Amino acid sequence: MRIGTRGSALALAQSGLVQKLLGGEARCSLTVIETTGDRNPLASLRRIGGKGIFTKEIDTALLEGRIDLAVHSLKDLPTEEIPGLAIGALLKREDPRDALVSRGGVGLDALPKGAVVGTSSFRRRAQLLARRPDLTVEDLRGNVPTRIARVLSGTVDAIVIAAAGLNRLGMESEIAEIIDESVMLPAPGQGIVAVQIRADDMQTRAALQPIHDPGAEAEAIAERTFLSGLGGGCLVPVGARAIARNGTLALSGFVGHPDGHPTIRASLDGASAGARELGAELARLALAQGAREILDAVRSDEVHP
Repeated sequence: MRIGTRGSALALAQSGLVQKLLGGEARCSLTVIETTGDRNPLASLRRIGGKGIFTKEIDTALLEGRIDLAVHSLKDLPTEEIPGLAIGALLKREDPRDALVSRGGVGLDALPKGAVVGTSSFRRRAQLLARRPDLTVEDLRGNVPTRIARVLSGTVDAIVIAAAGLNRLGMESEIAEIIDESVMLPAPGQGIVAVQIRADDMQTRAALQPIHDPGAEAEAIAERTFLSGLGGGCLVPVGARAIARNGTLALSGFVGHPDGHPTIRASLDGASAGARELGAELARLALAQGAREILDAVRSDEVHP
């Protein structure tokens, strides 16, 4: 089987994990595909596209039969299904939380007043400024090692990055603090590796079943349905966290203005079997509390990273 992947260190670590789970190099080869997001490593994500900027070229290769499956961070996949494609498996979830990497190893609350924190995520920016309105949050892109190098060089005082990425790269020692979810909810699907296939490829779908995790699936459905119910998009300031346990699902959601105010948080509990309905209901609850007005302000481009 031919596995399509981006070429970053993290993407290769994730696709390498899938390769290993499916039998190693004897059964699977890796095909590196450059995406729009990769070709513009320093440009603002909002300025170069939005939905699918890390996936479109890989989608095309899969649809054309040049690869048999594709490995993505689930949070990069648009919530709308691509005609002809399907998610064949979701791996067991890594730590979904965000992590702070800082000079001197200080935590979020211990950062000095006015400290510069780098992130390209409006979701992270909104929650950082809600907690610490005195911080200066700057747009910062690049792969994981590049962003960490910006901290070490003093370009920024800290960065916020997915703990899962650091764990998969063996860079846990760089973490100054795992940010509690009461302070920062992760992106929908954060920490989950998704394996995408052609929708009619039953042979590959069957081969993926041993590596599929039902708990990750329930959490992903609830979180992504919440995001979709708000209008979707991986760049909007929306966070979500579902916790599947013993047939139940606890779902929390966040919508916030990138300037840190206003913000909305809401939570619901339900059955794992009703993950989709739970996500949709939480989206309706957030919209009733004013989420639409916040997201309309962001989409109208009143806010600039």
